Amino acid sequence: MIPSSYPTKDEIARLAAGMLLEIGAITFNAETPFTHASGKQAPTYVDCRKLISFPRIRSTLMDFLTVTIMREAGFEAFDNIAGGETAGIPFAALVAERMALPMTYVRKKPKGYGKNARIEGVMTEGQRVLLVEDLTTDGGSKLSFVDAIRETGATCSATAVIFYYGIFEGVEKSLSDHGVQLLHLCTWWDVLEEAKKRKAYDSATLDEVEAYLRDPAGWSAARAK
Repeated sequence: MIPSSYPTKDEIARLAAGMLLEIGAITFNAETPFTHASGKQAPTYVDCRKLISFPRIRSTLMDFLTVTIMREAGFEAFDNIAGGETAGIPFAALVAERMALPMTYVRKKPKGYGKNARIEGVMTEGQRVLLVEDLTTDGGSKLSFVDAIRETGATCSATAVIFYYGIFEGVEKSLSDHGVQLLHLCTWWDVLEEAKKRKAYDSATLDEVEAYLRDPAGWSAARAK
């Protein structure tokens, strides 16, 4: 069923942040920071893959994501829902089901045998494709997926994610310059606010997380010395 009436954007952000905290998809640790793929350290970690194991929260967030897509991009804006390999695939399937649209997925790179395809499923020239992923950090992987979609002759003018870091400069501009609108449910700022309300972590940890969110590069550099 296609959802049509749901909470405001701010309320969705608050509820989504709370759900991520509730299932342990969010971890804060200032004493032993996490090392990200970039090699930089951070006191924050998010794992949206955990959502697939929690049916009630999964269903609610997919309703939220679907209504966000329709509110911000349009009710008839897309012909095909594409998931990014691998984390985006289950969420793309769930959104496609709600929007009654075909679903495809995009490989990170050609599979190296057979037809050497990056697109799995049926995607045709002229289709308006929405890219669905679990999260966005700096937007780099999104551009690669978008380019693969466009190589089929389809268009891709938007990507929808559950979680957007929202702390790195230029991400939305970079996507916009590439002709891609970013749709999301919540950011680190929403999670921090909800964590404070719930007293999910001690004040010292929350202060360190806030310091990191305000200056990610500086926080990481200080701990690399």
